[in-house]
Amino acid sequence: MDGTNISITVLNKLAGELTELTPEARKAATYVLENPRDVGVSTVREIAEAAHVKPNTVVRMARQIGFEGYDDFREPFREEIRRGTISFPDRARWLQSIRAKGELGGLYAAMVDSMLRNIEETFGGISEKALKSAAEDIWNSRQVFTLGVGVNNSNARNFTYLASTGMTRFNAIPKPGSTAIDDLAWADNQDILIAITCKPYRSEVIDAVNIAREQGVKIVGISDSPASPIIVNSDHGFVVAADTQQFFPSSVSTIALLETLLSFVIASASPEIVERVEKFHTRRHQLGLYEEPK
Repeated sequence: MDGTNISITVLNKLAGELTELTPEARKAATYVLENPRDVGVSTVREIAEAAHVKPNTVVRMARQIGFEGYDDFREPFREEIRRGTISFPDRARWLQSIRAKGELGGLYAAMVDSMLRNIEETFGGISEKALKSAAEDIWNSRQVFTLGVGVNNSNARNFTYLASTGMTRFNAIPKPGSTAIDDLAWADNQDILIAITCKPYRSEVIDAVNIAREQGVKIVGISDSPASPIIVNSDHGFVVAADTQQFFPSSVSTIALLETLLSFVIASASPEIVERVEKFHTRRHQLGLYEEPK
């Protein structure tokens, strides 16, 4: 069967065939309909035990609605996990189930494939013109605020750290002991906010973006959907692909986008940026922060 919205298709077909199944197969089908999230992370034996039927009953149920067997039946639900449409705990359970089956080689290949695909999809949807426009607004602003919480906090701070090698107007927020809303209290139309959040969207990031917009701050929104609340009505919106076999959204595309955006900022900057970067790194060498070759 096709892999698009397949778990819903499978469940609808199963519900439609319910009265045609044998009583035992109906028990298995009823369990699946009531606990669809268990399918992608469970073996045929585990589903059978939970439904109080024999494993071959589960197999017969799958065959009756058009699948070759349980593995074929389960694949749509596993695909839904890979695409990130179920909860973090369910994704974690799925990773554990792969280890138990000795399938880590397949997981390794799938992780690499998803990361490469995410990069390709992200930059396939972003134009040079869009990056240049955002970079120019960043360079011409009075202050740049970079906001991320959770896993994106480190992404925001890494971007700010790299920018600080040649520029002094970058601020990673929220600052320790503060909130993003407080950190943006005096921001206005001379400033710009780079905000990052992916599904499930963090409310404090959404609130900060809304308040900053009310204050006239320009918004660069980075998220995993064009319908994301931080991208809608943003001055510069960038959609990153974040699909992964991991139980949190992937940061690979976000990091790649931020590094590319920073390179555009430096390219758009005035010539003294080169002198600033050189002075920054010369000072680090002088202070002994690098191990010099002997």
